[in-house]
Amino acid sequence: MIRPGFHPGARFAAAALAVLLWLQAAPGEAASSNGSFEIGGSVAAELRVFPGDRSFDGQDRSTLSPSVVMAPEFVHEWDGGNERLTFIPFARVDAHDENRSHLDIREAHWLHAADSWDLTVGLGKVFWGVTESRHLVDIVNQTDAVESVDGEDKLGQPMVQLNWHTDWGSLGLFALPGFRERTFADDEARVRGSKPVRGADATYDSSSEAKHVDLAARWSHAIGDVDFALSHFHGTSREPTFSEAVRDGKDVFIPHYDQIDQSGLEVQLTKGAWLWKLETMTRSGHGDRFAAAVAGFEYTLYQVAETSADLGLLTEIHYDGRDSAAPATAANNDVFVGARLTLNNTSDTEMLVGAIIDRITQETFISVEGAHRLSDYWKAEAEVRWSANVPDNGFFAGAKNDDFVLLRAERFF
Repeated sequence: MIRPGFHPGARFAAAALAVLLWLQAAPGEAASSNGSFEIGGSVAAELRVFPGDRSFDGQDRSTLSPSVVMAPEFVHEWDGGNERLTFIPFARVDAHDENRSHLDIREAHWLHAADSWDLTVGLGKVFWGVTESRHLVDIVNQTDAVESVDGEDKLGQPMVQLNWHTDWGSLGLFALPGFRERTFADDEARVRGSKPVRGADATYDSSSEAKHVDLAARWSHAIGDVDFALSHFHGTSREPTFSEAVRDGKDVFIPHYDQIDQSGLEVQLTKGAWLWKLETMTRSGHGDRFAAAVAGFEYTLYQVAETSADLGLLTEIHYDGRDSAAPATAANNDVFVGARLTLNNTSDTEMLVGAIIDRITQETFISVEGAHRLSDYWKAEAEVRWSANVPDNGFFAGAKNDDFVLLRAERFF
């Protein structure tokens, strides 16, 4: 029985500690005649620091916002690795955002591998794309928007995935039975935008709503120095549009998920220290059909200043031709510039600095990410998310006071 006033975060922290101690004592890998069983994953403590005041009445005033994350991994293989069961749950408890305190199953699937094909059934994660600053064609998994503002974190997607591997490339076919709605910050949270989002009131184009079965296919191949892929997706858009409404006396946004068709192309050319990258797609279902593209390069300076460090210089151009009927995007006429520093030391120290700049308004979003391994089991990370030159009607206007620094200590097993 739970005592009154015993916060769920305390229960989760106690559970995380118990799992941490169990993982510490458990063997990382066990082998037998029935195959192998591996236990891994991590537990982390995070602290977000908001130096600016809140933007709207009702938002939390706290400058410091801690959270705890637990992400264990369980893998069982047999038949020489041709059969595999994977289970990767994820849980977070956040001190100030109830919606960010959530449990998800990132992966829970069975993989069967044969000589020229493999089959995956269950909850899985799939990544498509080659560019750094925006992943236009990456559409299979839904964005876990409460985890990070960069859209890199994804929810597990129910899927049946069949891959063929031949001399003329790899072909992947996907049946996606069940749609997962995007996560949003709660009413009082920072980084929520100009109005709260009522995800529970979401609407759909499809009469099947979240039970619609989406379909996708992707063919990838490499010829010489060029890697490329063609993809198509038919189903429920992972990007919602929003309508305004009033709920419980509050002005809120209601998400709507359209039925879309999206065709995508990825190309990467490797020439010495140069990586030339392109992602482009065309989509129907959000008003008029439109096209979008991200193109650019990464040039690496090896052994900078006669050290072991490498410095990558990145530039990408964004174009997006969507109209007002499509989900809003900041990346319609922007340029991304960045640098990636890798020290190539025993601590795997690295840093990525980037800025996305609107070429018309000069609205700027700045991102800094750094990581340093403290030991075989501990890793420290830091992130900075900052906006500048934000006009009152700019894309980041609703969160322009929500710049933050994130500090993270992670224990691996």
